[in-house]
Amino acid sequence: MKATRSQVVRFLLETQGLGPHGRTDVLGEIRRLECVQIDPVAAVERNQHLVLSARIPSYRPSSLDALLAEGKVFEYFAHAACVMPIEDYPIFAGVRRRYTERVARYLAPLGAVPNEILATLRDRGAQPARAFESEHRVRGWWDTKGPKTKATSHALGLLLYSGEVMVVRREGSTRFFDVPEHAVPPALYDVARRMPSEDADRLLFAKYCRGMRVFDRGDPHFGWWRPAPAALRKNALQNDALVRLSIEDVPRPYWMLASDVEALEKTRRKPSASTARFLPPLDNLMWSRRRLEDLFDFEYRWEVYTPASRRRYGYYAMPILLGDRIIGRIDPQLDRERNVLRVRGPHLERGVRMTKALRATLRRSLTKFARWHGAELG
Repeated sequence: MKATRSQVVRFLLETQGLGPHGRTDVLGEIRRLECVQIDPVAAVERNQHLVLSARIPSYRPSSLDALLAEGKVFEYFAHAACVMPIEDYPIFAGVRRRYTERVARYLAPLGAVPNEILATLRDRGAQPARAFESEHRVRGWWDTKGPKTKATSHALGLLLYSGEVMVVRREGSTRFFDVPEHAVPPALYDVARRMPSEDADRLLFAKYCRGMRVFDRGDPHFGWWRPAPAALRKNALQNDALVRLSIEDVPRPYWMLASDVEALEKTRRKPSASTARFLPPLDNLMWSRRRLEDLFDFEYRWEVYTPASRRRYGYYAMPILLGDRIIGRIDPQLDRERNVLRVRGPHLERGVRMTKALRATLRRSLTKFARWHGAELG
């Protein structure tokens, strides 16, 4: 399949929910995106809420919290830690089994702690992390100088990977955990227990293809299989459901679903540039940095872990999508005490001129962005 870069860009924006506004169904949007990445960084609102608000102007964070509490979505590891429709729970069976094997050697030194956590949840139902106290400290994932992590906290993290516990509710920054037999509908839970890993991985790969829409074989999260060895990648691409995509002026080959070819071929008008959208660093469109460079001629690096003195664009630099172009980035910071949104930038891309019309568009869009946060633009 051959296509122009403009064709692929507009197809990608539309299929990833960044076409015309007008949607109000949060669960429907999560289903369309396949998953939304969760992240705790809160320079402004958190990533999962920013992703959905960029697509649904009326979206409020309480909507996602309600879907989780109602059991209509669940949290697990796809591209990274993500929220997904509950009907997808069984197709992560292979991933959960592989994680169970990998974390066993980390759980063993914790002794009875993991089993005590599971017994408490089975007996009492959903509990916050603070319900599990321990004086024992171990070396957790982020500890660089000796053991500082509570044994119970480390055990909860490992049990999340293996799927033996789930996040079933969020209240602010507090997560409530439970065992999946309490949280997953019985029919789905039974299907997941019986599903062979090979079948689950095949269905998960189809979900990955729908989520990415356009992808290359070098994607470090290829297939969302965790891990995805080179041989597995190669075999996955020998698939009649896929089409190799040759994009004009892009040397790297891409792939897409054959069922998407008709949608790609449709002529699309250039998306409206009357409103700018500010995409969070972990937006679905941002998942493949190479795809950003190939299709949008936009190079992005999230500088959250870069020392402040070496940051070029800022701690939480958010790309600015205007029409079908990424024209630059802003670095916002929400002052929650004063309800003021402060913005560094915009930093415009080479070749983008700050005209009077663009300045007005950005000002109007930033004012809306601030109001969505319940703040004034500083």
